Amino acid sequence: MVREARQKAERRGQRGEVLAALFLRLKGYTIHARNVRTPVGEIDIIASRRGVIVFVEVKARDTITDALSAVTPTAWQRISSAADNWMARRSNLGLNGWRYDIIGVAPWRWPHHQIDAWRPGLA
Repeated sequence: MVREARQKAERRGQRGEVLAALFLRLKGYTIHARNVRTPVGEIDIIASRRGVIVFVEVKARDTITDALSAVTPTAWQRISSAADNWMARRSNLGLNGWRYDIIGVAPWRWPHHQIDAWRPGLA
């Protein structure tokens, strides 16, 4: 039973990430990578627009509010560390800066894109 619930949650998360990537493309973003694993954490989507690299955390929940609030300060630190690790190997990309966004996904709702959702060290 627990295994089935976990699999269902993973499928919902995967669908949310696909929807979020499509949503970003429709908004003019270029998707560079999805489900990036680094030694210090995972990044759901790495995208860019107008020269700014965007590290996106995607959360799929029953409501947009639940999705957005599911990204905790602990998650911020993990994502920030993963982004630092990823950027350290691509120093030429950081010339115009980068930021951290959240996309909340809920059934039968448009995704909600929270731009510049947090800043490392300010949480």
